[in-house]
Amino acid sequence: MLKEFKEFAMRGNVLDLAVGVILGAAFGRIVNSFVNDVLMPPLGLLIGNVDFSSLFINLSGKPIASLAEAKAAGAATINYGLFINSVIDFVLVAFAIFLLIRQINAMKRKSEAAPAAPNTKGCPYCRLDIPIAATRCPHCTSELKVAI
Repeated sequence: MLKEFKEFAMRGNVLDLAVGVILGAAFGRIVNSFVNDVLMPPLGLLIGNVDFSSLFINLSGKPIASLAEAKAAGAATINYGLFINSVIDFVLVAFAIFLLIRQINAMKRKSEAAPAAPNTKGCPYCRLDIPIAATRCPHCTSELKVAI
């Protein structure tokens, strides 16, 4: 049984998955830092330091002043402010990932070499591909006009 587990754990797929999960977790920390430390401060200034986390609907019927007080009392609440914060956080994380992927794609496009010049042309008579420098088609033996 131990031998079977070792074979399973050492398969390429499992190791690739493990590496992917580890890198994904590290990438998640980078994206969260980008959102919290780079995008959120200017956004907070723009919207006037609005914090939605204190918004809630009290379902208990008792007067409660804050969400912390409701949690301490064990009162039932709908925490729609926390939901709004989560939606904003998701949108910012998605936007940060979009910016990163966009930059990676731009770098890939720059690094791709220009397509090589074609080294064949089509015979005007039999339509098969022949070398560009050919003066006679090897397939249909037609003489070809040579562009000078």
